[in-house]
Amino acid sequence: MKRRQQGILTGMPFMAHVSSRSFVDDAGRNIYLAKPPVRIISLAPSVTEMVFAIGAGDRLVAVTDFCDFPPEAAAKAKIGYSNPNLEAVMALEPDLVLAPKEFLRPDIIAALEQLKVPVFVMAATTIEDILAHLGTLGRMLGHPAAANDLTMNLRQELIGIKSRMEKAPPIRVLYVLNSQPLITVGPGSFIDQLIRLAGGVNVAAKSAAPYPRLSMETVLLEDPEVLIFPVGQAEGISESEQRTWRQWTGMTAVKAGRLRQIPSSIVNRPGPRIVQALRMLAEIVHPELDLSSSVNR
Repeated sequence: MKRRQQGILTGMPFMAHVSSRSFVDDAGRNIYLAKPPVRIISLAPSVTEMVFAIGAGDRLVAVTDFCDFPPEAAAKAKIGYSNPNLEAVMALEPDLVLAPKEFLRPDIIAALEQLKVPVFVMAATTIEDILAHLGTLGRMLGHPAAANDLTMNLRQELIGIKSRMEKAPPIRVLYVLNSQPLITVGPGSFIDQLIRLAGGVNVAAKSAAPYPRLSMETVLLEDPEVLIFPVGQAEGISESEQRTWRQWTGMTAVKAGRLRQIPSSIVNRPGPRIVQALRMLAEIVHPELDLSSSVNR
């Protein structure tokens, strides 16, 4: 493996005085950057989208196999996903690796750090976390104004949708992350927050985990009024699995024919398209409402 070129120093004791360039990641670790990184590897599609959204996409030297937005991300070198090729990572000489807390093995982070590659871990469980990550990346990569403008616009749109949906009657929603076994979203996940902001009541609201497994007995007892299936090329619920839900003819959602699809690449990613995700969910949960007057499209 080639060692990265010395340039941006991180985690070094003698850099601790550079307080304006110090950052704390979601694993609670301090990282010190002498200057904005110029060779970045992203290990999550949501992170890739954030880097592009603040105008620093040209600094990405590699992304995951699943990074497909914006279209420019498809042209970047691919580095795997939860188990990235460490030799390929080192060959690219990154001065920063942006990594998700979930899905990435702890031994991968430890190995990168042993190779003197700075790793910044990110984990978003709320919309505020996503906005905070955009601000942090803006400061870290030297694009604070772009990040501030973006977060301000996103916040304004979120407020507009929230205000519009607060008066809507609650609708019971089941978001099907996985059909067999049945896995959904619960408290502590950003999608649960999206469902509530969209005027829905998550039927898994009593769960203790952010991504709980539910029994059909529980689902039938909660009787969702709308079923939402994320779909997409990389992940989602297949058409055949969606059809199996039609057997539950006593369920209100099935009786009303309210089985809906939504792009997984937008809703399942805690990135800058979070407002677009919220708008889509709101239009599914409350199609009777016109959001155009309260949302900048």
